[in-house]
This record gives sequence, C-alpha cells and structure tokens, in this order.
Amino acid sequence: MISDRPLRLRILLLFAALAGAVLAAILAALVIAGWRMSLSGVAATAIVDALALAALIAGLGCLGATAGIWMLFDRYLARPIEALAGGLRTGQAPEEPDTRYLADLGPAVREAAQARARAAEALSRAVEEHASELAHEKETLENILADFGAGAVMADAHGRIMFYNSAAARLLRGIALDRRLDRYISSGAIEAASARLAAGVDATDLVCLTADGERMNARMRRVDDGILLILRDRTSAAAVPRDRLEALRRHAATLVPMLDALEGPMPPELARAIQHEGRGLARETKALSELLSGKGPTGRARLVELAAGLSSDAALPNLVVLADAGEMNALLRHLDKSLRDEGLTPAFDILLEDPAEPHLCLVWSGNPVPMACLDEWLSYAPDCAQPDLSGADILAMHGTGIWSEAVSGEQARLVLPLLLAEDGHLPAGLTYDFALGKRAVAASRLSDLTCVVFDTETTGLDVTDRIVQIAGLRIAGGRLTGESFDTLVNPGREIPPGATAIHHITNEMVAEAPDVCAAVTAFHHFTAEAVLIAHNAPFDMGLLHAIRDETGVHFENPVLDTVLLSAMVWGQSADHSLDALAERLSIEIPPEARHSAMGDTIATAEIFLRLVPALEAKGIETFEDVIQRARQFRNLIADANQAAPKSG
Repeated sequence: MISDRPLRLRILLLFAALAGAVLAAILAALVIAGWRMSLSGVAATAIVDALALAALIAGLGCLGATAGIWMLFDRYLARPIEALAGGLRTGQAPEEPDTRYLADLGPAVREAAQARARAAEALSRAVEEHASELAHEKETLENILADFGAGAVMADAHGRIMFYNSAAARLLRGIALDRRLDRYISSGAIEAASARLAAGVDATDLVCLTADGERMNARMRRVDDGILLILRDRTSAAAVPRDRLEALRRHAATLVPMLDALEGPMPPELARAIQHEGRGLARETKALSELLSGKGPTGRARLVELAAGLSSDAALPNLVVLADAGEMNALLRHLDKSLRDEGLTPAFDILLEDPAEPHLCLVWSGNPVPMACLDEWLSYAPDCAQPDLSGADILAMHGTGIWSEAVSGEQARLVLPLLLAEDGHLPAGLTYDFALGKRAVAASRLSDLTCVVFDTETTGLDVTDRIVQIAGLRIAGGRLTGESFDTLVNPGREIPPGATAIHHITNEMVAEAPDVCAAVTAFHHFTAEAVLIAHNAPFDMGLLHAIRDETGVHFENPVLDTVLLSAMVWGQSADHSLDALAERLSIEIPPEARHSAMGDTIATAEIFLRLVPALEAKGIETFEDVIQRARQFRNLIADANQAAPKSG
C-alpha cells in the first residue's frame, strides 16, 4: 500500500500522477482542437504539424514545471519532515536552515527533541545515582552479613543453597553453593518448620541437627519461593534440681482444677482466694525455675505456629507467647496423636482468663486423662530432631506444666499455660536507611524529614481531658520505616461512656495500663529528634503541653499539621477532616480502625506522604516554606509550633 511507502516516494508518485493528468488533459484538448480544425477544411498535414508542435511545447512545459515543483517539495518539505521524524525518534534536534520552510513545526520539534534529550540525560543520571546507592547499600549489607554473628543460609525452592555467610561456613563445615541443604541439616526439622510457615507466620524458630550431630537453634522465614535460615550455637543449659521443682509445680498446677472436685459448698470469696494463690504459686515456681536454670524460653512464637498441624474450631487471636515454636509444636502434636490413639478427637483452643498467661488447650468429648497416662506420654521425645529431649524436658525448659481437667458439657481438656511476650508481637523486621548520614544539608526538605506521625485518644474533646491511648509511626526519607509506638494509658479518672462509644476504650482496658507519666515519657523517647505530625496538631500538642508540669516532659519538637498542609493544597474552603482527606486521596480507613489511635495514625501518615509531592509542585519544598506559608491560614487553624502554652 502507498501508506507504507517512504514520504519522499509518496510525494514523487503524487506529482507523477499530477503530470500524467495534465498531459492527458493537454492531449484531450489537442484532439478536440484537431477535430474542429478538420471540420473547418484545414488540411490534415497542416493539422498534424500544428498539433505536434503544440503537444511538444505543452508537454515539455508541463513536465518541466511539475518536476521543478516536485524538487522544491522534496527539498524543502519532504526531506525536512523526514529529518524531523528522525530527530523525534532519536532525540537529536535538526539544524534550523533545513526546517525554515516548515513555519513553527521546525522550532517546535527542536524544542521537543531538546526536552527529550534533557529528560533522557536526567533519567540516566538518576538511574546511575540510584544504581550507585543500591550498590553501596548492597556492599554495606554484604559486609554486615559477612561478619554477622549468626550463620545465614538461603536455599531455593528445591532446597539448593544459593547464599551463606562466613558464620554459616564455620557452623556447617564443607558448605558450598548449589548443594542441597539437607546434606548439612536434618530435613525433618526443616519440613516441620515449613509446615508452621504454611500456617501463615512470617518466621518460626526451630532446633535442628547438623550432619556432624551438633544441635543448633535456628530461625526460618520464607524468601520468595525459598527459605532463609539464621543459625546459632545451642548452649547447653546448666543442670537444675528439676525433681523438686517438678513436684512443686505439680502441686501448684493441680491446686486450681481441684477446686471443681471439692464436695460441699465453699464461699465464693474463699474459692477465688485459693485460685488466685494457686496461680501465683505456679508463676513464682516458673520464675524460680528460670532463675536456677539461667534461662527461660529462648524464643517467641505466634499461636498459629504452635497450632500448626492441629485441628481448631475457631480463629486464633494474634498473640505472641514466650516459647520455642519447634519444640512446643512438636509436643502439642505428640499429645494430639496420643489422644487420637485413644480414640479421642481433640481440638486446639485458647483460654484467656489471665491476659498475661494464655492457656493452650486440647479439648475433646469424654473424661480427663489420668495423670499417670499423661506422665507416660511426656516421657517420650516428641521431636525426632532431639531424641534426647522428652516432653517433660520441654515443659521444664519453658518453665511451665500441663494438666488434664474436666469442663462443662461432658468435655475434658489438657491445659498448658505459657507467658505472653511483653510487647505482644514479633519485631517488624529489618529497618535501615543508609542515606540518613548524607542528608545533613537537605534534611529540611519535606521529603527528607525524619518524622513521627501520632494520634491520641482521650476522655473528651478539651485539652483539660486526659489521654487514654497514644500511637505513633516513624517516617524517614519519605517512607514508613516500620517502627511504631502504641500504648493504652491509665488516665487516673473514669472514661465517660460517650468517649468509650467513640474509641471503644473501656475502664477495664486501661486499669493495668501505664500511667500518663510513664506513657508520655516513653513516647517522648520515641519522638526524640523527629518532627511531629498530627491531624489537628494544636489539640494533640495542647494535651501534651497541658501535662508537662505533671510529667516533667517537654515536647520541643517541630510540628507539622495535615489540616494546614491540606489547606495549602486545596484552599481553606475545602473539607479538611481526616475522613474527607482519606476519601480525596483514595486512602481506605477500615471502620474498626477509625477512632483508634493507631488506625488514625496510619491514615494521617499516608495522607502526609501523598501531600508532599503536591506541596512540592506548589513550591512548598522545605519545613521553612511551610512555616512561612502557615501565616496565611491563621484564621483556619493555629500553628502548632506556636501553640505551646506557657508553663505557669
């Protein structure tokens, strides 16, 4: 097709067709003229001579004019247009003399080509800088991992080693790339840990045997389709007088369930007192065991890790307990199998009567298991990777015990208490920003600030009200780092029902929470040297300033307010509420998270991060720019940097 031909050829064909049409018209005119001359009696010879001469002159003139015009089109239009097209494709601007007959098209194309060249150069520089930063961070992480005290081994989905550090080389003699991991570590422990990861946790602890028969502690997590193992030497525990401790533990552990079997009425107050003392005795026994052994549980585990491979009738709470996941999961699965061998069908469950000590339960329909039978089950080694470690040893290492008891509805259960981890969750993972040391000069840019976004929940809406919850998230270099702060606060007064209806925090929830002095002091430590960000910051900062005489804590951090930043982007007349900003910026706040300190903090952090590019586009690039522009919005909201009340 002609549309597939080069531009110059298409123009040539166009002019050739035009020349042919003109010649055809001239020929037709000459034929008509000769016919009319013949009708007038002119001799045929004379007609032919005259028409031939006219045809020659007209034809040559037409062809010459057409060729000349085509050459002009080709030189001053077709060739420059092809040059412009090539310039656009390659980013090279054509010379001005070649495009002077194309009016504004030539300058426009040159500007576009120059802009493309500048953009390509800027992109190339950015890619080079980013590649340099990545290479530097990679080198830094490699140096850290090379001398990392724990051994690190990474294997692919087929179990072949694709990374290890020097510590792993010391722990696993002969380790090499592209070899199977099970040549160096027993496969049973890896498979059991993989089953726990499949239960939905990010990482799990295990104890494994090396090819040399050495026992090691390890932590395993999924990395893409493979696994990452962090290995540590397993130090042997000091010998402890476990016989006496076990006898003491058993008396304490059986004290509480014996209350249900007592005959005759017992005053409720006395029953509660005995139950309380029994639990206290059990806890003190655990503390004594850990003190004598010099160690307690060496790891932390989520409940879903411990329940891997067990049937459960209900969703498990997202709690973390002090336990070695591999050992405790192996024990629970061993007990589950033992119960099933007796014809029972146990289900895993959790009792949360004591918030600090969840009780792991195996519940079945039937009678309790005799203690002698339970002791026999505990005498076996539940973990094939540790054949010398019995179930009783695992319980002793965790400073806990287990008992069987009857429950209502013709059911029975095994009960195994474990202590809740203090912070209630596992660490968020690796946190780093190697560029922080390079931002001394540029630290005042909004995108480079180190900030803490925070929110408070209170007993009311006045600065004289008390704080009941504080939450914060850290931002560095324009991204959330994963570092967080979240605590309930005992306000020292009753929480009004109206406030509870909004944030769902009850008096019972804060009864054992830190008081305002402890909570605010911890929050002040978390926010050190950071810019504070809040939605309607004068209110939250007013609360902190109002109690500084009581707490002795002075917040002198610079402050940014997302209400103020929103007004700088959309003007004062827009709706600047948290819900309106979240909807405008397509940020979803789950209904259950709204009006909780952490839920509102997450929303405020996302709002701030999305406002920064819009502010920079308006020329508001630094913290100082915000302070200067804030003066224009005094009638909307106070500047939280100037809202601190004077101490009296």
